[in-house]
Amino acid sequence: MKQRKLRKQSGFSLMELLIILIILGLLASLVGPKFFGTQGKAHQKTAKTQIEMLMAAMAAFRHDVGRYPTQQEGLAALAADPGVKKWDGAYLKRAVPNDPWGNPYRYRNPGEHGAVDIYSYGRDNQPGGEKENTDIGSWE
Repeated sequence: MKQRKLRKQSGFSLMELLIILIILGLLASLVGPKFFGTQGKAHQKTAKTQIEMLMAAMAAFRHDVGRYPTQQEGLAALAADPGVKKWDGAYLKRAVPNDPWGNPYRYRNPGEHGAVDIYSYGRDNQPGGEKENTDIGSWE
């Protein structure tokens, strides 16, 4: 009869796995809020950059046509010919983007803060708000 050698099995015990999971949970609770706070700020910076890009396209439209797009023509006039003489666009390489939260940018002509206003209501898509819900406009 052959003798079987008992092998010592290697691996982690249930207790060791639980301790590792607890440590990972604690690390996630410390890092998570900082990461998501940064993500909100990144969305706001992206919105500001996109609004600046749209305002630059507005300036080019005005230079060519002699006026800003009407309220009815809206931001779409930057990407597609609205049937206006002297239009020499497209002034945007692609269609007008949505804000980082997936909502369309708002356009007002005449503007309350300048000749025209382009703005986003932020994450909550409601006027006013704080932090990531703060309104972001071309006048800032």
